[in-house]
Amino acid sequence: MNNALGIDIGGTKISYAVIDNNGEIKNEVKKISTPKTKDEIYNALKNIIAEFEDNIDFVAIATAGAVNNENTGVIGSTANLPSGYKDIDFSTLSKKIVFIENDANCAAWAEYKIGASKGMKNSVMLTLGTGVGGGIIVNGKLLKGKSGAAGEMHFIMSRKNERHCTCGSYDCFEAYASGNGLKKTAEIVTDNPDITTYDVIELAGNNDEKSIEALKIWQNDIMLGIVGLANIFDPDCVVLSGSMEKFVNTEEIEKKVNSLIVTTPVRVLHAKAGNYSGMIGAVLLANELI
Repeated sequence: MNNALGIDIGGTKISYAVIDNNGEIKNEVKKISTPKTKDEIYNALKNIIAEFEDNIDFVAIATAGAVNNENTGVIGSTANLPSGYKDIDFSTLSKKIVFIENDANCAAWAEYKIGASKGMKNSVMLTLGTGVGGGIIVNGKLLKGKSGAAGEMHFIMSRKNERHCTCGSYDCFEAYASGNGLKKTAEIVTDNPDITTYDVIELAGNNDEKSIEALKIWQNDIMLGIVGLANIFDPDCVVLSGSMEKFVNTEEIEKKVNSLIVTTPVRVLHAKAGNYSGMIGAVLLANELI
């Protein structure tokens, strides 16, 4: 049984652990704060890998940002990682093979192999957090696109040019379905520019009518996005993950989606692969591709 070092690189922290080819984490997951410069990230990764290098078969990295089709480097970084991050030569981090893939793609693969969409060859996964990530499985294969950047959830939901998105455009799905999207919706509904996502959740739990209304609108926006994705990809299921997914009523959304789509019925499910699905998925995907 192969053991790999799984690493998940995010904007605020880097998590890592040894993981076997069944997706089982073999030791305590360790975490460090993500360094603020490209060189500091490189050196931190070098030190992490050196600690485990002699006892692993390869390194598998899940990262924010788009990754090339060769799984060797980042082709498009994100605002929460430092300038120059995409120029890191990951192959020089270890004498072992270093495999790298987008974190949402890795999480989608983990769900497909061991989680909510296990056994379903066609699925879409949405990571609902501060932003929205995505991963798409088609006929049992990860959809990568011509360059490796497929699965980005930046399709237009409105032509009103009301909400600026992290991608630089306006009114993308992410601008409505994310945690930030919920905040913006709540600002309008409550007429309170200082309300936070946490405020909305807490107030809704205390039966505040305006906060409940904001959550309903936010969930409806998620539902509309899923309708479009279901019509395009005709998946077995759509899996919701991330810090915001627990606030979504999947049964209600599934019923509404299936009343609107023109394809066959789709399931809408909560993720099951756990908090470390990114690095688990990286290891499981690398096991099949390297």
